[in-house]
Amino acid sequence: MKFILAEKREMTQKFLPDGTVVPVTRVLAGPCVVTQIKNEKPDGYMAVQIGFGSKRKIAKSIKGQIKDLGNFRYLKEFRTDAAQTESLKTGDKLTAKIFAAGDIVKVTGVAKGLGFQGVVKRHGFHGSLATHGHKDQLRMPGSIGAGGNQRVFKGVRMAGRMGGQQVTVTNLEIVEVNPDTNEIYIKGAIPGSRENLVLISGVGDLIIAAEEVATESEEIKTEDKAEAVLEETPAQEVKAEEINS
Repeated sequence: MKFILAEKREMTQKFLPDGTVVPVTRVLAGPCVVTQIKNEKPDGYMAVQIGFGSKRKIAKSIKGQIKDLGNFRYLKEFRTDAAQTESLKTGDKLTAKIFAAGDIVKVTGVAKGLGFQGVVKRHGFHGSLATHGHKDQLRMPGSIGAGGNQRVFKGVRMAGRMGGQQVTVTNLEIVEVNPDTNEIYIKGAIPGSRENLVLISGVGDLIIAAEEVATESEEIKTEDKAEAVLEETPAQEVKAEEINS
């Protein structure tokens, strides 16, 4: 299984190769850092914890756990198997490159809060008739009590607070991935408002961003060599001038 944390942006549209226009949601996925790997023996289950985003100040307890990996705004866990847990290590980076166009993913987020709503909007009640003595009872729920037991049973659908719960949408298709900007375009709508955290997971192998780390280290070595050459050059010129004199 492959997974990543992302921030929801806005909805737009994309043109497919056949000319079809599809609605998509743009998300900013990663880069995420593996902060903890949990195993069966000490923790009781197998999971990978990753960090995403940044903030100025974090709690001391979290700082002691993640040490110098960064001040992450979000820390979330994904359940994994033994093979995947062994292949990862603390400090590994996950970017949008782990996904590709055509992947089927599952997206989890917190739905928008809609406040206190009635039964028509909250539960889809059709309401009462508009005539024959109903007057202002068009959107009321009607009778809620039982005739024999003289009480209201638990679980009766009534008015109340709507939205704000965790929602998971499955079988969503990735239309396009832009690895340079860590953007993923997902077909259709996903739960949550803009800039909210979403968890994206799908079937496949994780690709760790190790090539970028190696490239950076090679660049540092090249710069060190260039500086060493520049430092040696003046000394060699001085020796040559002494010999000629």
